[in-house]
Order: sequence, then C-alpha cells, then structure tokens
Amino acid sequence: MFKKVLIANRGEVALRVMRACKELGVKTVAVYSTEDADTYPVRYADEAVCIGPAPANQSYLIMSNIIAAAQTTGAEAIHPGYGFLAENADFARLCREHDLVFIGPSPECIERMGDKSSARETMKACGVPTVPGSDGCLDTVDEARAFAERVGYPVLIKATAGGGGKGMREVHDPADLESQYKAARAEAGAAFGNDGVYLEKLVMRPRHVEVQILADDFGNNVALCERDCSIQRRHQKLIEEAPSPALTEDLRRAMGVAAIKAVRATNYRNAGTIEFLLDERGHFYFMEMNTRVQVEHPVTEEITGTDIIKEQLRIAAGEPMSCASRAPFSPAGHAIELRINAEDPAHGFRPCPGTITKFEAPAGPGIRVESYVRAGSRISPYYDSLVAKLIVHGQDREEALARARRALDEFVIEGIATTIPFHKRVMENEAFIAGDVATDFIASQMGDVL
Repeated sequence: MFKKVLIANRGEVALRVMRACKELGVKTVAVYSTEDADTYPVRYADEAVCIGPAPANQSYLIMSNIIAAAQTTGAEAIHPGYGFLAENADFARLCREHDLVFIGPSPECIERMGDKSSARETMKACGVPTVPGSDGCLDTVDEARAFAERVGYPVLIKATAGGGGKGMREVHDPADLESQYKAARAEAGAAFGNDGVYLEKLVMRPRHVEVQILADDFGNNVALCERDCSIQRRHQKLIEEAPSPALTEDLRRAMGVAAIKAVRATNYRNAGTIEFLLDERGHFYFMEMNTRVQVEHPVTEEITGTDIIKEQLRIAAGEPMSCASRAPFSPAGHAIELRINAEDPAHGFRPCPGTITKFEAPAGPGIRVESYVRAGSRISPYYDSLVAKLIVHGQDREEALARARRALDEFVIEGIATTIPFHKRVMENEAFIAGDVATDFIASQMGDVL
C-alpha cells in the first residue's frame, strides 16, 4: 500500500478520499487554490500545497503544478476524484512519466472510452447492446441529415468528447436539425476543445441505469449491482438510488454480464461505471463508460458493503481487491442519494453562492452525510455547487424513502438557498414513490421552477 497519496481535487470528494486513506494508514496531501485555503479538506490533510488562484484553469487544471506538488511532498500516487482531471488521459500519462501512480485506469483506456463514438464501436464489437447510431463522427449537416432520415426522428446529437450534457441536443423536427447540429458542435468545441459530434436514435422516456464495476490485475472483474440515476435536470443527476426499482433479477444479471464484457473488452483496471439507457420494454443500451469514481458511488457502497475508494487504492497499489470473494453481488436493502446543491429551485435552480450561516446535518439510523462545509463555510462561485450528499439506507425502498423524508426535515442549511425543498417535493411525489420515473421526470412531473 502507498505511504502517501496526493488528492488532486477539492470539496467533499477530496475529504472522502482522505478519510479512506486515513483508515488504510496512508498519509494525504491536499492541493488547493487560494479560494479554498480555509476549507476543511485542506485542514484535514496531513500536508497541503497551494497550486494557484481561484479559477480552476489556473489551479486545479494546471497539471504541472499538481505533479510538482506530488514530487515536493514525496507522494507516490495521485487520486483525481471526479471532475477536473479525473478523465484526462494526458494527466494520467504525465503521472506515469513522473513515476507517480494515477489511481484510475490507464491513459490508453481513458482515451479509448472517453471518445464516445469510439466507445460505442468497442461495445458493439464485444456484443454489448448499443443505441442505433452513426458510424463515428458526422462532419457535415448533410451527413447528419442523411443519418436522421435513415433511422427516423427523434434523434440525439452528442459530443464525442462530451459529458454533463454539454454538446447534446434533441432533435424532433427535421427543420431544427441544422441549427441544433451547429449549436452542439460550437458548444462541444468550447467545452472540450473537440467539436466532433455523432448522432443516435433518441430513446423516448428511458431510465438511466448504470453498473458499478471494479477490476484488478489478478483477473478479478466484479459488477457491484446497479444504480438508477433517472432523476436529472438538463442531463445533470440530482437523485440516485440503488438498486433500480425497474430491474428484475434476470435483467440485473444481464446488465452485469454486459458490464463485465465491457471491462474485458477494454482491459479495464480500477473503478468505473458502465452507463445504460433502459427503455419501457425492458431493453437496455450502452450509453457511455465513466473511467473514474462517480458522485453517486455511496449508494452502491451502502447496498454492497464495499468501500469503493479503498478498493481503488488497493488496485492501484498492485493488490487484489478485497471484495472479489463476495461476488456475485445482490443488493442488501435500498439506498437513495440526494444531491444538496447551492441552487435556488424556486427560481429555475439559479446558482446561489455565499456564506453558510447555519449547518445542521441529519443523523440517526441509515443516514450518511458527505460534505466539506461547516457553519461559516463559503460556497464559491468558481466551482461546482454541490454542498452535501445525503445518503439514506433502509431494509427496503419504503424504509429508505421514509428515512429520506425524515433526514430532509432535519437538515438545516441557512445563508444560501439549496435544493432541499426540491428533494422534499420529489420524496412526496406519487410517481416517484411508485418507482415510475424516467429521465424526463422533472420536466413532466414538476417543471423547472417550483
């Protein structure tokens, strides 16, 4: 096991990784911007190094500064968390060139699976179901129009290097194709430095169901059940639960088999997620692979009794994962994660940075809160608006929902607006309680403004 790990991130994920390291007896190094100098993760770490001013492109995204911080402090490995450089193949390669272990998959695997068009072709070749889509990127509007006419509208334009909904456009009317195609390319180019787009047949009212995987160098490949991430706003997840209310045992097994096929086809190592769309007839299709740990990993931990961050560290250190002997996994109980963001749901989820004047987290049976803030903490306008993750676990979905309602009533955050009122409404929504959800849930059931 490593003696010292640098965490190339901030906020709750940095603290989450540090706590796993501490339990394994591993020293930690925090890197921080001047904006984050007084945050709890910086104080919690064994060492801390300032890597630049507030803007991420002058601090958390400066690879050379992070590498220098690791070398100066004697760190042997770097955990990227999620976001920032977590899926940057150049950063993973730079770590390797400087004899630092990147706690994640190889740069080659990140490149292969990070290009969504290439990933689709890899999945098709190994027998994983995929949504009908174009063969590679479409360089002109005419090519896009020809594909759309062949498979039929509606279609979905997607950035090949995309994520988080950027460079993604639904097209229901042929008259809108040209404008949406150009808009998607422009947005993709600005966000990722790559304006390549491809088209897929749009699956109507799908669920977003993903399978957590772990793979080590000893031939162990495991699927840690699935998560349902269908509650989204503009392709950003807000609520996740595990297991999915929609899956039968046979469907769960089939998805797990498909996920392991993907792992073997890509020679994947470490933690990752295979994301699927599940249609109303019970057919599932590969969507993309996330080559990192995800925000919603705690719900999987709760139903499988597995510490995914510790397993990441073990795998990266050349050890076998500790959970392989318990595979195949079946879900134990039910877990729900609610993302508490500094956003005002009463005004279109407008960002609400500012200083938290009061912070009282819920507690009691089945309640887990992951946060980096305290009373007096400042939510910066420079970074993601996530304030806390509320994770609840129950013997079944009914108990998990009851605990979520109780925990939301106990959760007190003052000084800024948060998404707590939104979550309270969802937890009381009849369709959600019945498990009848799809990715259009917010628009169809609640609208964007409360």
